[in-house]
Amino acid sequence: MPAEWEPQAAVWLSWPHRHATWPGRFRAVPYAYAKFVAQISRFENVRINCATALQPRAKRLCVAAGAVMKQVAFYNHPTNDAWCRDHGPIFVKNDRTGEVALTHWHYNAWGDKYPPYDFDQAIPLRISQALRVRRFANDMVFEGGSIDVNGAGLLLTTEACLLHPNRNPHLTRKEIEEDLKACLGVTKVLWLGQGIVGDDTDGHVDDLTRFYKSDGLITVVESKRPDANYRALAENLERLQDFRTARGKKFDLVKLPMPRAMGFQRWRVPASYANFLIINGAVLVPTFRQKRSDAAACEIIGGCFPGREVVPIDCYDLIWGLGTLHCLSQQQPA
Repeated sequence: MPAEWEPQAAVWLSWPHRHATWPGRFRAVPYAYAKFVAQISRFENVRINCATALQPRAKRLCVAAGAVMKQVAFYNHPTNDAWCRDHGPIFVKNDRTGEVALTHWHYNAWGDKYPPYDFDQAIPLRISQALRVRRFANDMVFEGGSIDVNGAGLLLTTEACLLHPNRNPHLTRKEIEEDLKACLGVTKVLWLGQGIVGDDTDGHVDDLTRFYKSDGLITVVESKRPDANYRALAENLERLQDFRTARGKKFDLVKLPMPRAMGFQRWRVPASYANFLIINGAVLVPTFRQKRSDAAACEIIGGCFPGREVVPIDCYDLIWGLGTLHCLSQQQPA
């Protein structure tokens, strides 16, 4: 599995249509999503899973948002929901021949939380047929947002998600590691602990910590001790400081602030700047209408990716579905 910063052929998305994902807030979502499409299309191809009946309005919204439509392609691939990072394929590449293929894991909507998911489970097969690329199927329950890779043998994940009994209760930690190594071409798995509050995926790593180079990690931290995320993020930071690269050196660690807590009454959404998306020539950063922390996050992330344009994307409406840019997308390597 190539690192996300390696050259890409396209970004895959799944057009949002499930109102229950954004209860009482769906009206603004297609407009915000179209703006996301438009920004990606400035830099590379966008390929969108979208049932035929939904395509006319989706295309109109993308045009109105300023998308470069010659870079946008719609595929008649019906979906249950919009989270392409998790139900979409995870692409792999042969370093010797350059062949790109895809892996197709079992998807159960994060522990059977949101049935039905039959259309979503079929998306990797549909994409392999559309692209005419090889598909490697695996019965392990697994989602793309639960991992991050450096393209040089290392994979980062969390115990909270991959070891959760609602995924693969029949598999041991070692067996899960071996499956990841065999199917994604990694040689070592690095384990963090818990995810952030409000994350209904049981702790996806793409809300916590990401590789920004082969020996560098950027991780969210919470400075306010009373905050519910403080302890878990502090413990993850301790683990990161103990991790070593393949050459036995410490990682270059960059700390990323958390946005101010967002939610309603006792319900909190998992807003995180770590959910950025790296594309050709740019890094798209989720923002949450918090002027000071949004600007700080963009500056820090931009410093990790010199030579790439930093593009802030307003995710205030999208986050009420409990995810943002990285959760919604899946890159296809060149």
